[in-house]
Amino acid sequence: MVENQNNNNNLQQPRKKNTNGKIIATAAIVGVVGGLIGGGVSYYAADQMNNASVNNGAAQTSVSSSSSKVSEKSAKTSGTMTTAYNDVKGAVVSVINLKRQSSSNSTNSLYNSLFGNDDSDDSYSSSSKGKLETYSEGSGVVYMKSNGKGYIVTNNHVISGSDAVQVMLANGKTVNAKVVGKDSTTDLAVLSIDAKYVTKTAEFGDSKSLQAGQTVIAVGSPLGSEYASTVTQGIISAPARTISTSSGNQQTVIQTDAAINPGNSGGALVNSAGQVIGINSMKLAQSSDGTSVEGMGFAIPSNEVVTIVNELVKKGKITRPQLGVRVIALQGIPEGYRSRLKINSTLKSGIYIASVNKNSSAANAGMKSGDVITKVDGKKIDDVASLHSILYSHKVGDTVNVTVNRNGKDVNLKVKLEGKT
Repeated sequence: MVENQNNNNNLQQPRKKNTNGKIIATAAIVGVVGGLIGGGVSYYAADQMNNASVNNGAAQTSVSSSSSKVSEKSAKTSGTMTTAYNDVKGAVVSVINLKRQSSSNSTNSLYNSLFGNDDSDDSYSSSSKGKLETYSEGSGVVYMKSNGKGYIVTNNHVISGSDAVQVMLANGKTVNAKVVGKDSTTDLAVLSIDAKYVTKTAEFGDSKSLQAGQTVIAVGSPLGSEYASTVTQGIISAPARTISTSSGNQQTVIQTDAAINPGNSGGALVNSAGQVIGINSMKLAQSSDGTSVEGMGFAIPSNEVVTIVNELVKKGKITRPQLGVRVIALQGIPEGYRSRLKINSTLKSGIYIASVNKNSSAANAGMKSGDVITKVDGKKIDDVASLHSILYSHKVGDTVNVTVNRNGKDVNLKVKLEGKT
């Protein structure tokens, strides 16, 4: 996107090595995520209990194996979200990012750096294909079966930089996948596999109907395929939270306290009806001042997911309407800088135009650096997210009415939207 916001943020998309040396495509994590603590302690205690004897001085009394048993009248109970989990678990897969390892040794690399790569001499060539190895792992959701293909939605950062992609199905079978399309702005990507491998597809629910406090589950592969089909439960903390991403864009997402860990990226956030209402994408583990936080995970709303994946399947990419400017929200500009930038002190909201691209739609409409966008199509603009929301409701080539504040006066401009992939 050209429209972006220069903003320090805490949402990133690092990769975390697991104990096998692989890298787990993580739900965007900030700060250091602690390892598992206390593993093995319970096993030791259980072993001691299994061999238990009561030691009181010299006397020992063995515990009879027949002194306790499970009641035959025990009810077959289940959690309130068990049915929802069973509805979707067969459609959630592990996504494996494969990269080709260089086959050249250090001697060859040194020779090539000094004298160049002589392709005529195989002994010094570094262009030979290396072996594909697992670079990172994440999750995905099979959502459609059509035209002999099964379609899977995942996060763009899960498959970013891959030389090949595989998916491990719910039954444990691993198959090759093809990247149909990807979009870094929304962090979504679509993969396809042979339809013969698809036994279950997930259904998307309406994310606009979500309410705070609503029970949800997250299904995916935390720490990779070793823990595939892991389910965690929580609530909707906020149905529509605007956050700043590592790319400088602002995005409206679902906030949840369901545990989202490295490897859950691309997995499903599911409502009690067993419908996918979000694609898990990010996690906040530390605030800007270094304070550790828990229970702050974010998912891309299903309504947006449906729009994006349909476009990716159709065209392989997303073309968005844009103005052709670089902006920053007024609330992101310290008071001390506003006077330097000659921003009207009475303005409480809007986005400041830092620069206008040459020959862009904005430039052709007369927009200038230093203008503050306050309205688009008569709708108030508070931040970059609100600008994007309005622009993305239009098509490339549409004309929008933009109101800017210039030197304390409102100026109305008609801008014909250009396209940006």
